Amino acid sequence: MKCIIIDDEPLALNIMKSYCEEIGNLDVVGTFTNPMDASNVLMGTEVDLIFLDIEMPQISGLDFVKTLDRKPLFIVTTAYHQYALEGFELNAVDYLVKPIPFARFVKAVNRAREIYLLKRDSKKIPLHTAPSSGIDQMDDQFVFIKSDYENIKLKYSDMLYIQGLKEYLRIHVKIEVKKPILTLMSFKQLMEKLPDSQFLRVHRSFVVNIACITAVQRNKIIIGDIRIPIGESYKETCLKRLGID
Repeated sequence: MKCIIIDDEPLALNIMKSYCEEIGNLDVVGTFTNPMDASNVLMGTEVDLIFLDIEMPQISGLDFVKTLDRKPLFIVTTAYHQYALEGFELNAVDYLVKPIPFARFVKAVNRAREIYLLKRDSKKIPLHTAPSSGIDQMDDQFVFIKSDYENIKLKYSDMLYIQGLKEYLRIHVKIEVKKPILTLMSFKQLMEKLPDSQFLRVHRSFVVNIACITAVQRNKIIIGDIRIPIGESYKETCLKRLGID
């Protein structure tokens, strides 16, 4: 994947660049301390992934993303936790808090690569063989999910939550079942196939399996050790469905 790194701190730039070089499957085509300088590269070069700091003097990283007509995949790299929700609302692949451990960096890149490969491979499928949707319901207990070139059978009870990533969905399942599944489809297609009694949309980027919820905080759904934000526009409906005053 071709990538660029944007951070107003030279030390952070160097660390991120060294991480990219150590992984080996990333081609760093530019590093920038000013987001606006990166615009010229993005206009003239096909960039697949951006590593993006948030708090910078000229323009915030998230505001910079909003200016882009064609948005590459991007991973947020910041010293601040408070922008996580906004980052995921803009479909960030991942949110890394500095100082970033190398293992955590690799995990984020692997997520980006999954999406990149799925997007690339989907373009190779002839139009007449492409399915009309990414999911086909077989009965009221399970569905088949289209991922890459196979249809994966998933029981409703094994699905923990679904995360939106641009035009893709990542379906997180019980760890003993299989790794998360990436599929090219929309939330609308998904929600038409899943039973309303069992699945609840709690955020523009998240749907949860109600049966898997372990706790509810003021603005978060907790599933095991995962904390999922409750969107403001979904909050009233969400709490009502869960019977919480």
